[in-house]
Amino acid sequence: METKHAMSPLIRFLFIATMLIGTFTMSISQSSLSTAYPTLMTYFGVSADTIQWLTTGFMIVMCITMPISPWLLNNMSFKRLFALVLILFDFGTLIIYLGNNFPIVMLGRVMEAAAVGVLFPSYQTVLLEITPEKKRGTIMGVAGLVMGSALACGPIISGIVLHYTTWRGLFVFFMTVITLILIVSFFVMKDVMVRKETKLDWLSIFYTLGLVGLLYFISEIGRGNANYTELGIILVVSLVMLTLFVYRQLHIKNPLLDLWVMKSFNYDLSVLLTGFSYISLIAVTIIFPLYYQQVLHVSPFISGMALVPGAALLSFLNPLTGTLADKFGFKSTMIFGMCMIVIGWGLLTCLHLTNIWGMILIAMLIEGGNAFVMMPAVTLGANSLPDELISHGTAVITTIRQVLGSTGVTVATLILVNFTKMASNSGKSLPVANQFGFHAVYITFFVISIIGLVIAMMIRNTKKDSK
Repeated sequence: METKHAMSPLIRFLFIATMLIGTFTMSISQSSLSTAYPTLMTYFGVSADTIQWLTTGFMIVMCITMPISPWLLNNMSFKRLFALVLILFDFGTLIIYLGNNFPIVMLGRVMEAAAVGVLFPSYQTVLLEITPEKKRGTIMGVAGLVMGSALACGPIISGIVLHYTTWRGLFVFFMTVITLILIVSFFVMKDVMVRKETKLDWLSIFYTLGLVGLLYFISEIGRGNANYTELGIILVVSLVMLTLFVYRQLHIKNPLLDLWVMKSFNYDLSVLLTGFSYISLIAVTIIFPLYYQQVLHVSPFISGMALVPGAALLSFLNPLTGTLADKFGFKSTMIFGMCMIVIGWGLLTCLHLTNIWGMILIAMLIEGGNAFVMMPAVTLGANSLPDELISHGTAVITTIRQVLGSTGVTVATLILVNFTKMASNSGKSLPVANQFGFHAVYITFFVISIIGLVIAMMIRNTKKDSK
């Protein structure tokens, strides 16, 4: 079996580059449709609430497939796993491209999400496994290009593609790149993980469906026509299933997801911190394009291009912040980043900006702050764990981050819709009502960012003994 010690520098470079480019392309699909919502609503004849499920549903499916990644890494060659994930994503994208109604497109999105959900924690685990601890901050900073920059680049690429072609062109782009990566992977990918074969615990997988119910409850509870009795039942059943999942993971010999990683308080803080920074990042990529189009009345192309400076800054800073964390410590790096995020949301709370350039600068501040927080938090969390638990630790941190991100998007959308409606019903004009709704969102995320700053101050630098 190949190990991390068997790769030459060239093969190692090609291995990491192929893995990151493939993951980057698949990651773009998570946020790429936000700019295309108006186009898709018109094409399929559905409401905004329905079209939102192309993103919300994507994130939910990601959440329920992420916990399976440690088992897959332990029981399957990474080279084979990587190829299968790319094929699943490619096939799902083809279904979307050929789809002529919303349910078919949603099916394709589910397949895409399942692939991304498996790959997200897997590629982080592999990078951590093949990298010495003293260099993990740097390599995970590069990995941050995938997680952060791809999320920010999604609406940008979508805006450019929609400017020159139809919405199907976006999925042609995905299929082309992933197919090329799949071909390259047959030559450069290696089996770098030590396998420990175990039986797949299907009951644990069934219990993870509680995440679906929980996120569905969160997304539906704030709607005006919500059935509260039905939602109450869904919430209770979901919480019971998640409780059973946690209990089972703590009491069986080979858990699907080893939750004993949570006994490290420093790791728990890292989980929360990466989630809070992710919420701010995803809010910028989802909420800001809406603000540009609904309040500033710019085109989808301009709203996408307005995210370029923030994404470029995030891409530039991610590798740098990893190196800074290795050199000066993770805690100071993350506190600095959270301060940037707090200042960004604070400015939006205090100011009423009607100029796109001011919004771009604030987006750069928030996204730049994220580069100092999210991947350093992931790395610090991994450094708080023994090596044999890293795959479980990255799966837990990625799943919780995704749940918090999904919740953040849903809460932001509900606040925006309900506060805008409230202002409109009180007699305010539509432009003023829109401003009122967005301001309520800004206040909410300002409070969330302050909580994140407090968590960063509580965390401590952790170093394992060198092996």
